[in-house]
Amino acid sequence: MTNSTRARGSDKRRRLTAAAAEVVHRQGAERTTIADIAKAADVPVGNVYYYFKTKDDLVQAALSEHAGRLSALTGGLDALPDPRERLKALVEAWVGQRDTAARYGCPTGTLATELGKREDGGLGEEAGRVLRLLLAWAERQFRELGLDDPDELALTFVGAYQGMSLLAHALRDPEIMTRQGARLVRWLDSLTPA
Repeated sequence: MTNSTRARGSDKRRRLTAAAAEVVHRQGAERTTIADIAKAADVPVGNVYYYFKTKDDLVQAALSEHAGRLSALTGGLDALPDPRERLKALVEAWVGQRDTAARYGCPTGTLATELGKREDGGLGEEAGRVLRLLLAWAERQFRELGLDDPDELALTFVGAYQGMSLLAHALRDPEIMTRQGARLVRWLDSLTPA
């Protein structure tokens, strides 16, 4: 296999993975078909099976894409010198996605809820793993701030985000994200070490 053939194959796989993340977010895992993802990726349906044998493999790829995006986001925030500013910048990023959240919900949270209802639970557990990455990152920020119970503060922080994105989605009101994001920033500013 030549380098250009490998590069084209890698590009197709990457396009399919990115398309899976977007389409599954918009439509949900159960309503999404392999044909939907192939169309969004501009890849012939028959070619999809070369890279992903089942729709669940594509959902797994979507979860990996969400984990990668989260890692890129938090990695970028880690460049900020102050953990409180990192947390506040994450809230700002969430609020910046308010229109998407109002339309489709949180990419990982909605998928975790949907997949968690399956009998097998495997993909639901994988979605939970992505949420645990966010919790671990937030916990590190609270720990670095010298606050008591950083794990509980991380749960409160991530729970607030999941709640505001769920309500914005359920009520189709992006301004819920704006208002609750501002409340979350005020809460962050109020936290002081014991």
